[in-house]
Amino acid sequence: MTPEDRIHALGIWRGSIEISPIKGGITNRNYLVSDAVARCVVRLGTDIPIHHISRQNELAASRAAHAAGLSPAVIHHSPGVLVLEYIEARALLSADIRAPDMLARVVALVRSCHHDIARHFRGPAMIFWVFHVIRDYAASLKEAGSAYLPLLAKLIDKADTLEEAAGPFEIAFGHNDLLAANFLDDGSRLWLIDWDYAGFNTPLFDLGGLASNNELPVVAERMMLEIYFGRPPTDDLIRRYAAMKCASLLRETLWSMISEIHSSIDFDYAAYTAENLRRFERAYQVFEQDQ
Repeated sequence: MTPEDRIHALGIWRGSIEISPIKGGITNRNYLVSDAVARCVVRLGTDIPIHHISRQNELAASRAAHAAGLSPAVIHHSPGVLVLEYIEARALLSADIRAPDMLARVVALVRSCHHDIARHFRGPAMIFWVFHVIRDYAASLKEAGSAYLPLLAKLIDKADTLEEAAGPFEIAFGHNDLLAANFLDDGSRLWLIDWDYAGFNTPLFDLGGLASNNELPVVAERMMLEIYFGRPPTDDLIRRYAAMKCASLLRETLWSMISEIHSSIDFDYAAYTAENLRRFERAYQVFEQDQ
């Protein structure tokens, strides 16, 4: 059955439908579907254990995020299918997030995620502990005989150093995948979407991911931390934040290495791996110099 056949077979549509692929996803296949009444976003994707993705967790997080006022409503769900309210909005670009006014709005939304979603979340909740994810990815790469095997021992040593440096840890409900495209701007407000990796984590992981994914300059990173915490960052906070930023880049690197082996999505994961590995090594060098 093709993706289009699966969408037609959902039995939730009114009248005939039009289906258009939404380009850009590197984990799921997403479609814009219009029927006689409304437009919806259909996300097709099963559990991906190797990436620690549970669709039941994604569903629960999506519902909680909507209840918290941060994300579109869930219209329908069935195994491997999530149908969401369509928001007429544009996805942000990294350049948008680097603009000071937009960065302030984005950080406020991330803070709301951390403070509000857990109050609405129902059922079992996941912990997204990046250092466990990194170690698990490394073990899977070894089992698969990855071409990156010669790099893994040193990368894991660096991960251990980062984990020690990043504590003590506060815990909040995190999004854990703060790519620019996961923020939508409808002209009056921002939305946060795509809860594949959602779970309890330290807030500094989301902040580090926001900075690393969008290549924030140092002055913007300091601004981000001051907005989030409501005060200028201390040296200790900056050290812990820098460690989690490096961990975010390392996790993204290993995620891509795994995806080179396991993903069927048409995307240049090898180039993505190389770019993230370069960025991790640069960030880690700065982290070491500042210790």
